[in-house]
Amino acid sequence: MPQLSIVVPTFNETGNIAELRDRVAAALSGVDWEMIYVDDDSPDGTSATVRELAQRDNRVRCIQRIGRRGLSSACIEGMLASSAPIVAVIDADLQHDERLLPAMFDVLRDEEIDVVVGSRYTEGGSMDGWDRTRAATSRFATKLSRLVLKADLQDTMSGFFMVRRAVVERCARAGMSGVGFKILLDLFATSPTPLRCRELPYEFRNRFSGESKLDTMVAWEYFIMLLDHYFGRVVPIRFIAFSLVGLLGLVVHLLVLSLLFRGAGMSFLAAQASATMIAMTFNFVINNVLTYRDMQLRGWQWLRGWLSFTLACSVGALANVGIATYLFDQRAYWVLSAVAGVLVGAVWNYAVTAVYTWKKPKSG
Repeated sequence: MPQLSIVVPTFNETGNIAELRDRVAAALSGVDWEMIYVDDDSPDGTSATVRELAQRDNRVRCIQRIGRRGLSSACIEGMLASSAPIVAVIDADLQHDERLLPAMFDVLRDEEIDVVVGSRYTEGGSMDGWDRTRAATSRFATKLSRLVLKADLQDTMSGFFMVRRAVVERCARAGMSGVGFKILLDLFATSPTPLRCRELPYEFRNRFSGESKLDTMVAWEYFIMLLDHYFGRVVPIRFIAFSLVGLLGLVVHLLVLSLLFRGAGMSFLAAQASATMIAMTFNFVINNVLTYRDMQLRGWQWLRGWLSFTLACSVGALANVGIATYLFDQRAYWVLSAVAGVLVGAVWNYAVTAVYTWKKPKSG
């Protein structure tokens, strides 16, 4: 049985699969290891490439996920699928230095440590291949992460680490969010007890092949994960995102209403109806791209989703007005009445659209 499982989340990384395996094999001579590639159904055929490699090397496995996406959730699935007592997470793009793996493994094998982190920010580590803007963004995100962190860790944004599988199981049961791309931060923030950690320096390299996955969606998911941990999961993480999008939709509604009613001279009723429909459509589009990115609707499903979303939100708007009016008639303060109506409408919209608009994939 393997002593070490190396989990590699992938999406469109077919050009890096064999090269990473070769480098890991050279670095881990004398260690019984396996590589678990967790692929989110890459359109470039990454899963097929992994399976071809597995035919020649029985240390390689492929987990292909269909209907869901996300680096953190992919890492969790891969780590829980492991039979080894120790698991490592490394990116497929070869930016992480696989030559550090033996030293990380020795620390976990010989010392009472829970997690060993490949660090760019400790002495000896570097990000020489990054421009100033990207490096500054990473450092800013690291500072934000200290709002939820329970450990003295320099490189909280590292995606290169090794951990005892028992720790992963404990954190998974404690309710890891599995959102975004920073699984290490999720582990530390979720752990019921402080994790014993050690950081080892390495030099962050340039991507070997393919395109970077960093975009505005990644930043959004990171921000939502921080909110989720900071508020202690008082409310579901998707509801937080849904509500933030709703606030943006309110701004859109008011802008459109002002343009049509005050600018174009349209009647208030017609302007309000138009603004409402545009704001609903805006909310649906943004939620589909951000809040439900892992269940994003396309094609005819997009149209079906839009229809169900606008119908649900129309009922939510009626509930909003009804509750607010009732409380106001009962001599409640008008601001409190309005807030209560908004909350009822928001909860209704989220609950109904979660069930009927963005349906969870059926299990086989």
